[in-house]
Amino acid sequence: MTALLIAGLGNPGADYARNRHNAGFMAVDVIHDSYDFGPWRSRFSGLISEGTLARRRTWLLKPMTYMNESGGSVGAAARYFKLPLSAVLVMHDEIDLAAAKIRAKTGGGDAGHNGLRSITATLGPDYRRVRIGVGHPGDKSRVHGHVLNNFSKADEDWLVPMLSAIAESAPLLAKDDLAGFMNKVALLLAPEKKERPDVPKKDGE
Repeated sequence: MTALLIAGLGNPGADYARNRHNAGFMAVDVIHDSYDFGPWRSRFSGLISEGTLARRRTWLLKPMTYMNESGGSVGAAARYFKLPLSAVLVMHDEIDLAAAKIRAKTGGGDAGHNGLRSITATLGPDYRRVRIGVGHPGDKSRVHGHVLNNFSKADEDWLVPMLSAIAESAPLLAKDDLAGFMNKVALLLAPEKKERPDVPKKDGE
């Protein structure tokens, strides 16, 4: 099976570490810590780690180029490993999705996201994406500040479970099952169902 490259987008450095724009970095960090991945190494103008997901050889990549130049790092890795675009998956923040919502898809536009714009300019649009909702500030003029501000304390209530759900569902990405990935994330994040009253079991159950 062709190997898989999962690139999480963000900006390097401690000043940006908790920014909404760094949701992609956060997601691949949790995946890295949840499965059998090696140490991060400097390569392709980024940090890369090799491991396996669902028995599929997988590389995790965090471009260290700053968001606007992400394509240089992702493109270099994809070309070196001779990966088709179907084996390149990018995780990124998405202001047009409500906070804690996840969408996965193949191809599409860049919706003003500079990291995606850079990758598309390098590779073309037909790579896969996991869009991590961070909410919209309500006014276009406030978008820049919104994504470059840190997640708030209140955000932690949904951010931590969401990142955990992404990691737990990640093996489905390695199986190229984007719909299954979204469904499992949604199920993991769904409010617990109220317990039904005990119902007598039928004979044989």
